[in-house]
Amino acid sequence: MPTALPEYVRASVPNRNREAWYKNTAPSYAGIFLWVAFYLQLANGTISQTSVGVAVVALIVAGLLCFGLYYYAPAMLGMQTGLPLYIVGTSTFGTIGGYLIPGLLMGLLQLGWFAVATYVSTDFIMKGLNQTSEILFTIVALVWAYGLAFVAMKGISYVARAALFLNCVPLVMIVIVFIATTSGLPDFEPPQNHPGRAFAAVLEIVIGFFAAAGAAGADFGMNNRGRRDIVWGGLVGISLAIVVAGALPLLSVAGVLGAGGTSYNYADTIASVGELAPIMFFLFAAASVVPTCFCAFIASNSFGTMLPRIPKTVSTLVGVTIGVLLAITHVAHNLIGFFVIVGASFGPICGAMTADYLLAGKRWSGPRAGINWAGYIAWALGFVVGILDHVPGVPTGLLDVAHPAPLYAYIVGFVVYWALAKAGLRPRVIDGFESQTPALRTTPKP
Repeated sequence: MPTALPEYVRASVPNRNREAWYKNTAPSYAGIFLWVAFYLQLANGTISQTSVGVAVVALIVAGLLCFGLYYYAPAMLGMQTGLPLYIVGTSTFGTIGGYLIPGLLMGLLQLGWFAVATYVSTDFIMKGLNQTSEILFTIVALVWAYGLAFVAMKGISYVARAALFLNCVPLVMIVIVFIATTSGLPDFEPPQNHPGRAFAAVLEIVIGFFAAAGAAGADFGMNNRGRRDIVWGGLVGISLAIVVAGALPLLSVAGVLGAGGTSYNYADTIASVGELAPIMFFLFAAASVVPTCFCAFIASNSFGTMLPRIPKTVSTLVGVTIGVLLAITHVAHNLIGFFVIVGASFGPICGAMTADYLLAGKRWSGPRAGINWAGYIAWALGFVVGILDHVPGVPTGLLDVAHPAPLYAYIVGFVVYWALAKAGLRPRVIDGFESQTPALRTTPKP
């Protein structure tokens, strides 16, 4: 008798509405990197230790790593099956294990992103108003968080339609800021000369920022027609977008520093533009509507799917309340620290999924029964490696050299999963799973 599948797997329906990469994957991913949260603190610890040229080379390498290691395998799995991350992830983590990883974990980290989006947007609105009142900050944050959470639950389709236009706003803004600050570039000199540390810092920031979105490549890939869409969508929407959205702000900060400025924060670079600055702060905040809504929407879907007995509205409002508290208390201000957590959490997930994809002959093997301990152990060890340098009291950096911890977390996840799978630690693939999920019988082929 075949093992019964959990309801969330049985209810899955493959997506058959496929479109070209330039209509979905590329603009969606590019919008993620054009969001100001990506490059707001990118200059900290990077161009303070090396030249802008070295930092740009690091951005190029980071873009290729994000594409090849974190995005490609999940995206191919999504494209081949037409199924989202929390379904294709049942091969790597099991049908029971999938409830937590990647299911609930994705939802929890989306709450973190929601808090970041709320904090950054509120902070930019306050800067546009030239106000510093904590009471006003709290009011704006509450209105922003609960208002957009309602939009996410009731009108996400309208946000999706506006996404392409709103994504153009920050692109125009970073180009304007770049043009306004280029005069100081020839005079910029980094105060320290540690190119290795700076290179590693760029990798850590970029990969940490992207890791969860890389695993979500399954959700993006299920909308693509074939491998060509996966490749071009990733190269343009991820690799190229990282270089453009990272290099222009770094050059702008360097220009301000070369002209006598002292801050490595991109918000202060925006403020240096002059009379246009308040308008630009408002426009950057407006462009944050899309990521705020999408974070709330993804978290809501995660909780609704994995915790079906709890009304989706209730679980979403609880999550939004946690997120807005993190924003109001300014905990969400530590962007780099949050990127480290995301990289440590999803780096080994991407690594284990890639190993599973290769072991299955570059395809989805199907859901595995119970908990796939190979995936869980690979994730746990990878997470420890990814977070270890940032645990208080733990010596950081062998020989005082910075490490791209999210990259190491990926490598550990990949190697450990491969070794444990070869050792026979994976549970069996559930027999007859297609008969229990009729929609899978006509799954699109790559």
